[in-house]
Amino acid sequence: MSARPARDRSAGRLRMFLLVVAMVVSLFGVRLFQLQGLDPKAYAAKAREQGAVTAVLPAKRGEILDRTGSPLAQSVQGRMLIADPALTRPYAAVIARVLADRLDVDYFDTLAKLTKKNSRFQYLARRIPSTQATAAVTAIQAKIKPLIKDKEKRAVPFGGVTLMSDPLRSYPGKDVAANLLGFINANGQPSGLELSFDKLLSGKDGKQTYEVGGGNRIPLGQNTTVEPRNGKDLELTIDRDTQWYVQRVLCNAVEGSGAESGSAVVMRPGTGEVLALADCPTFDANDPSTAKKGTLGAPSLQNVYEPGSVEKVLTVSSLLDAHKVTPRTKITVAPELHVADRTIHDWFTHPVLHLTMTGVIAKSSNIGTAEAATQLTHEQLYDKLREFGLGSRTGVGLAGETAGLVPDWHSWSAVNQATIAFGQGISVNTLQMAAAINTIANHGVYVSPSLVKGSATTDSGQQVGTDHTTKRRVVSTEAATKMTRMMEMVPNPETGTAPGAQVAGYRVAGKTGTAQEVDPKCKCYGNGFTVSFAGFAPADKPAFTVYVVINKPTNGGGGGSIGGPAFSKIQSFLLQRYGVTPTGTKAPNLPIYWGSDLR
Repeated sequence: MSARPARDRSAGRLRMFLLVVAMVVSLFGVRLFQLQGLDPKAYAAKAREQGAVTAVLPAKRGEILDRTGSPLAQSVQGRMLIADPALTRPYAAVIARVLADRLDVDYFDTLAKLTKKNSRFQYLARRIPSTQATAAVTAIQAKIKPLIKDKEKRAVPFGGVTLMSDPLRSYPGKDVAANLLGFINANGQPSGLELSFDKLLSGKDGKQTYEVGGGNRIPLGQNTTVEPRNGKDLELTIDRDTQWYVQRVLCNAVEGSGAESGSAVVMRPGTGEVLALADCPTFDANDPSTAKKGTLGAPSLQNVYEPGSVEKVLTVSSLLDAHKVTPRTKITVAPELHVADRTIHDWFTHPVLHLTMTGVIAKSSNIGTAEAATQLTHEQLYDKLREFGLGSRTGVGLAGETAGLVPDWHSWSAVNQATIAFGQGISVNTLQMAAAINTIANHGVYVSPSLVKGSATTDSGQQVGTDHTTKRRVVSTEAATKMTRMMEMVPNPETGTAPGAQVAGYRVAGKTGTAQEVDPKCKCYGNGFTVSFAGFAPADKPAFTVYVVINKPTNGGGGGSIGGPAFSKIQSFLLQRYGVTPTGTKAPNLPIYWGSDLR
């Protein structure tokens, strides 16, 4: 009798086991029926929420530094906003409106990204300041929170919009060297030096791929990371403080003369290093959208003009080098000069003058220069101008630099020879002409200008920088010395046209320039003028070459009265900043007149 209850208990347990198995099978059947028949679309959508996402890990862009290591352009902490369309689709209109209002992104473009099918990752905005980006996400949360059902809140973090690190470009000096540096726009497109050296500066972005499920990253899911390679720094020859000061002086000269624009250059004679290359008007590189039309480039390199009388330095230096004239050569300057069917005048009305070659430079006589230049053939003058660098790009590395124009000598007439001799009929950019004058400061040796310290390669493959400086002798040391002494008579208050260019305690060599501007509409000379002043100091031991150009002044001033004082302020600043002491030598006193005009 004891064995039967045991068998009954075993049979009961078996029945219970079979009942449990039947229930489990039934549950699987019901679940399968639900998946296949009742709600296939919902669960297919759920399946699509699983997958892999690949996100960019931005490389940190290299800095652009001045010659002392101070940053002119740098990358600071920023954020990118990214969306998971699988999560943002129900709230897309609300999110797009918040971002359009707060980040100035396009509403419809953002809406399309937020609702994109078969996507788990979309960029909404790049390089946004951290505080601004965080505030935008907070605003999104506040707007959509009432719309999210309680059971969904855990599955919809931040409304499907999240933040990632994304370095933001910043320009600490705002407008300091902005025309050279350029900027990076909202779409990540660079300009200026940022563009020319984009490959060097940008480095290479990395990437991270990870799995997501149910709207969240799977902690133990597949995860691969390729680390970013940060960009390299670019060090310039520019001195930040000098650049700042030159820009202020230049803009004061432009505004004070009612001019349209201006540019200025500071160079070191022996090395060709550019300490400042300024343009006015300029702009804040942090907010280029506020810039005036046509001011975003670097006109000092990308625009051309006729240099006018500053070019007389090159012509007379060539004559001195060829032993055709001396500083005391006697020249009879008529009230006007007839060349073929043209009549050439001086900038001032005068009777017959008896000027020395020095007097021609000091008084800036077009007629006297044209008369003297007849001693050179067309080919000889053309070759010298090309050796001074005219008609060729300086090659400092900025995209869009113009080469200017020196017409081929085969096409010259006698009129061309005369006008080119005093700076009309050719075109230059500001840095190009500064480098030509710098040749005289460097004892007759042309040295190619540099904006980059050391060596760097542009995106076009050009190697630039002080390591690649080239030099060539253009005129003899003797000719350059004579030309310098003649140029010292220009700022002399008793003999020259630019007494305002003097620098107290220092010997100064310089030359004024005034040239008619060509009207592009009629391709003829219009009413506008370009005025300028170029020179160096101390004259007998040059430390800095400075060139100031003012376009279309309206106050009636010329190169001496507008450019001269600006030159003086810049030179004074440089000589004091770099501790250049006066040489203590006496300036020359060369004769300006001869014969009956001698006085």
